[in-house]
Amino acid sequence: MTIAQRIAELGLVLPEPTQIPPGVRLPFRWVRVVGKRVTVSGHGPIGQDGKVAGPFGKVGRDVTEQQAYESARLTALGMLSSLTHELGDLDRVTWLSAFGMVHVAPGFQATPAVINGFSDLILAVFGEERGQHSRSAIGVAELPFNIPVEIEAELVLD
Repeated sequence: MTIAQRIAELGLVLPEPTQIPPGVRLPFRWVRVVGKRVTVSGHGPIGQDGKVAGPFGKVGRDVTEQQAYESARLTALGMLSSLTHELGDLDRVTWLSAFGMVHVAPGFQATPAVINGFSDLILAVFGEERGQHSRSAIGVAELPFNIPVEIEAELVLD
């Protein structure tokens, strides 16, 4: 079964490529491939139209832990869309690591539970062998566009 078939089997739909808000300069690539190494720039939650998706604000104050988990899932889908756009398909991908940042209110410490939204989706799509990854999940004071989650990743191609 291809990864695209697995995504469809799970009832998931990849969004349109990420659209940067007007007036924002983008001097980098979303996905960079050098040999077999793939790095993915920080992605946040995007909707089906490719635009930044809410809810917005700090987790533990404006955004619940469950809403932030769902934002991490949307982030994973957006990242898969960027990877598909760059690579053509996802069948040669093996995940290595993910670095998750959660926009937290003072005292919120459940950052691993939030970033599980990303990891759970990646494991469901790619399985243990290709989807298992090392990971960090930290709390930060601010994120761009007031998003609750931003995640970057590193992968390898077969």
